[in-house]
Amino acid sequence: MKQNLLKSIADLRFAIFILLVIASFSIIGTVIEQDQSIETYKVNYPLTNPVFGFLSWDLILKFGLDHVYRTSWFIGLIIIFGASLLTCTFLQQVPSLKIARRCQFFRTPQQFLRLKNVKKIDSIFFSKILFSIKQKNYSIFQQKNIIYCYKGLIGRIGPVIVHFSMILILLGTILTALTGFKAQEIVPKTETFHIQNVLTNGPLTIIPKASARVNDFWITYSKQKIVSQFYSDISILNANGNEIEQKTIYVNSPAKFNGLTYYQTDWNLIGIRIKNNANSVIQYPLSDISNNRDKIWLSWIPKTAELTDGYTLLVNNLQGYGSIYDKSGQFLGNVELNETSQVNSNLSFIDIISSTGLQIKADPGIPIIYSGFAFLMGSTLLSYVTYSQIWIVDEKQTIFIGGNTNRATFDFELEFLDIVKSKLV
Repeated sequence: MKQNLLKSIADLRFAIFILLVIASFSIIGTVIEQDQSIETYKVNYPLTNPVFGFLSWDLILKFGLDHVYRTSWFIGLIIIFGASLLTCTFLQQVPSLKIARRCQFFRTPQQFLRLKNVKKIDSIFFSKILFSIKQKNYSIFQQKNIIYCYKGLIGRIGPVIVHFSMILILLGTILTALTGFKAQEIVPKTETFHIQNVLTNGPLTIIPKASARVNDFWITYSKQKIVSQFYSDISILNANGNEIEQKTIYVNSPAKFNGLTYYQTDWNLIGIRIKNNANSVIQYPLSDISNNRDKIWLSWIPKTAELTDGYTLLVNNLQGYGSIYDKSGQFLGNVELNETSQVNSNLSFIDIISSTGLQIKADPGIPIIYSGFAFLMGSTLLSYVTYSQIWIVDEKQTIFIGGNTNRATFDFELEFLDIVKSKLV
């Protein structure tokens, strides 16, 4: 009963079925936004008008379709698929490899009838044919009047490596799903931060007590005044607050340290500093009123302590200039940093306080996944190695020679004819 169960798991049709199920749920995880807030799903998948007539937000949350790749049933499918590959490897691929290594002698001419490439030659050419086979890098084994030759045995290892590489990829995926996490931090320039705002994490995740400091943040613009790139200079700190490593990161160039990866993802303006005629520096907050096309921030700068009268300042860049409006929305003029306002000569704008958006991720399974893909690429190269076999039986002054191959049939036929013709040389 146990053997029948193992054979069922190792069956190719069962493995393909599980793989199709995994692929189907992976497609669902791609179509449905992952790891979003409940409000997002309520807006996009309402109960009153469900998508496709049945897909509503309560169904998504009930079955974990908002985090497909970390659900217990998805990980279970991966484990079943991995068990199928592992069972197939030991029950089918490894025995097949062992059989390929054995000497499979043909002892009678009748056995040649199942081969496509067969010739009958006078036995006086036996030594010439054997020499030609040796020149073509075949391994030769002989028992009296029968000979067995093969080459390209390494090509038979390819399927075993394919299974091994896929198991590595599955193990890496499970490890990341169980122990990985993703956090998002908005950090003002010069501030030190810890990992606090965790967006997603696995059931076995342990959030490290890591800290870092944002030394500087800046943006480069194109000639059209469009944001070209934004940069963050960060320092990784130890438990005592001392710098261990420092790096400038930007989009598509993260910093990696101790299993954590720091990505540059966003930026924001949080305040502006103004100096009055008493040389006092006052900091006012900036509120983000950005739309889908432009980033815009505004701040209210009061004239009086009652805050009932003042100016509205609009800023849409980090280059150090903005626009001033009165309380009725009338445009009054522009202002730059370190410049006294023409509207109110008592105010001087000295600094814009920016913050950087950093995403911190831990993917402990990534090295294993990359190793799996490396083995997979190696097995692809091995699959091009042709496994060829040649049998020879010397009986009654006649040589029966036949051959077979698992791929590149035409090339093998040319090689076989070349071996047979070697008797004429």
